[in-house]
Amino acid sequence: MKLGMVGLPNVGKSTLFNALTNAGAESANYPFCTIEKNVGIVSVPDERLDKLAEMYDPDKFTPATLEFVDIAGLVRGASKGEGLGNKFLADIREVDAIVHVVRCFDDPNIIHVDGSIDPLRDIETIDLELIFSDVEIVERRLDRAKKAAKGDKKYLAETDLLERLKSHLEDGHSARSFDFTDDERDMIKDAPLLSAKPVIYAANLSEEDFTNNIDTNENLRKVREHAEKDRSAVLPICAQIEAEISDMSEEDKQMFLGELGLEVSGLNRIIKEGYALLGLISYLTAGKQEVRAWTITKGTKAPQAAGKIHTDFEKGFICAEVISFDDLMSCGSMTAAKEKGLVRLEGKDYVMQDGDIVLFRFNV
Repeated sequence: MKLGMVGLPNVGKSTLFNALTNAGAESANYPFCTIEKNVGIVSVPDERLDKLAEMYDPDKFTPATLEFVDIAGLVRGASKGEGLGNKFLADIREVDAIVHVVRCFDDPNIIHVDGSIDPLRDIETIDLELIFSDVEIVERRLDRAKKAAKGDKKYLAETDLLERLKSHLEDGHSARSFDFTDDERDMIKDAPLLSAKPVIYAANLSEEDFTNNIDTNENLRKVREHAEKDRSAVLPICAQIEAEISDMSEEDKQMFLGELGLEVSGLNRIIKEGYALLGLISYLTAGKQEVRAWTITKGTKAPQAAGKIHTDFEKGFICAEVISFDDLMSCGSMTAAKEKGLVRLEGKDYVMQDGDIVLFRFNV
């Protein structure tokens, strides 16, 4: 999973990125502190994988990974090149989803590019830049489709779609809110539209508001109302707290979070929101050689899941030996699970479930 982090300058975006990834991106109180994109790759915490490692004592331990791409703060006119905006926008075209960091805290010592705190105005500024950038992409593709349609009528449907989508975007609406049919979605799936990507609004609160006033914070309420209309997710977060715990040991981190009444860190919550938003699950492989998590889309069938490991596994798929994580844990070992008949043989039509522990049988 790849998440792109966007936001206005000085909203806490790079502070949050540093805290989540420990990548050491520069963070300072002036616009365009970040010039080149920052990339951080983190392991996805999974207690199931930890328990499998205890059981098998593997030679290799490979969790799933999450990649964060942090670009410079965007400003009005970014889609036209203001503040090097075109370059920054290009850096996040290939991400799976966008984490839009929105400033919901007031601090006279931290400059706001527009001079005041207004999360809805800030969201609109970023959204419009993503939309305007998409208009240019749709216009270029529409020109090509119109030319192609003169010699091949099959491009007429694409031309019609692109004209309607262009009008929708020019009215200030994101591609997320466009009513695509399944065929139209397939038609446009290779167009890297930024405003079509799922969004998690990371509402960056002060430590005081995050720990004591989260239910009454007016800025957070506004973000939540907007996200509901926008078909997006909201994650209240405090970049300052995340920065404080980023260098702590796991034991100290859990103690600190517990004192604040929190169960998990912001990283874990972003991962959970990202998986839910993108419809992702993990299946597991386990043995002495390696314990590993594999990320797939909900609804993936066994042969395609096997193909994540190696294309030969999918081509020569015979069957999958499957047991749920909970069943394996209750039995204590794979041998005991087999004796109880809890290890199933599944064929090509089996739909993978989150937490399946799998051994694929194949022949090529």
